[in-house]
Amino acid sequence: MGGDSGPDVAILGALAAVRSLDDLSVVLVGPEELLNTRLRELARGDSTALSRVSVHPASEIITMHDVPVDAIRKKKDATVVVGFDLIKTGQADAMVSAGNSGATMAAAVKKLGRLPGISRPGIASFFPTLKKPVMIMDIGANVDCRAQHLYQFAVMACACSRLLQRREQPRLGLLSIGEETGKGNALVKETYPLLQASPLNFIGNVEGRDIYRGDVDVVVCDGFIGNILLKTSEGLADAALKMIREEILKSWRAKIGYLLMRGALSQFKKKVDYAEYGGAPLLGINGTGIICHGSSDANALRNAIAVAADMTRHNVNAAIVRHLSEYRVEQESITQ
Repeated sequence: MGGDSGPDVAILGALAAVRSLDDLSVVLVGPEELLNTRLRELARGDSTALSRVSVHPASEIITMHDVPVDAIRKKKDATVVVGFDLIKTGQADAMVSAGNSGATMAAAVKKLGRLPGISRPGIASFFPTLKKPVMIMDIGANVDCRAQHLYQFAVMACACSRLLQRREQPRLGLLSIGEETGKGNALVKETYPLLQASPLNFIGNVEGRDIYRGDVDVVVCDGFIGNILLKTSEGLADAALKMIREEILKSWRAKIGYLLMRGALSQFKKKVDYAEYGGAPLLGINGTGIICHGSSDANALRNAIAVAADMTRHNVNAAIVRHLSEYRVEQESITQ
């Protein structure tokens, strides 16, 4: 209920997900009467899809303007709080939300707790590149971090990349202002030796311009830098498409050229569209959660549901706990 476009896009996303994924059912959380009415209307008589989408009541909504921690404490029957409670009680396996991301993270930690060995959960996101998508972590959950937090982000993101993106040994980079070992702020300089000594496939520092070349699979940074990177990339992609459209409209020659290039431009738009990447996984919580863009459409939510199901099938959390335990032992032996 907390997304910019209201419940219809969530319902359409759920219907699209169950139609395309055979082993999946979806629970919509929110005002029961409203959701049941719109679900029947939007399903248009598809009884098979209707049998796999249900509604669980929740009477309150956390808006984008609410203060996250205060909101989940005061609004105990908010949709995002109830959704994570369904996971805690075993009635659901994963949660997808296009609402207030801070409240989603706060509700996840409050209801599910952290994975063993994780100090701070974080948010990962997939970025388009010239090759395959790269995973960036953290993109906004933790604006002030220590080196150990970035190390944990690296372990979590690499485990996730290995299972979801089928990267056997994900190439890991540390975001900095230069490739050289000594470059970066105090946090980067402290994190570098931790990653270098770990069994992770650490390739060293990477600059912002290197991300889009696709030569790295995972990039770690603190949430302040990561969120700026995310918003800048989204803004640049949107501005580039608008600039291209404006130039096309300036002359009839450009319009003819557009007709010849329409397929290529459509593919470019699809590559830079956040909706194609299935939301941002919450890593480090003792459960599965996906945060979607507030303006997500039905396609974005369908893809987010698919990513949540994929994380559940592959038991990403178990892999994170296992790797974190193994790598800690490895690190201790190195330091000794």
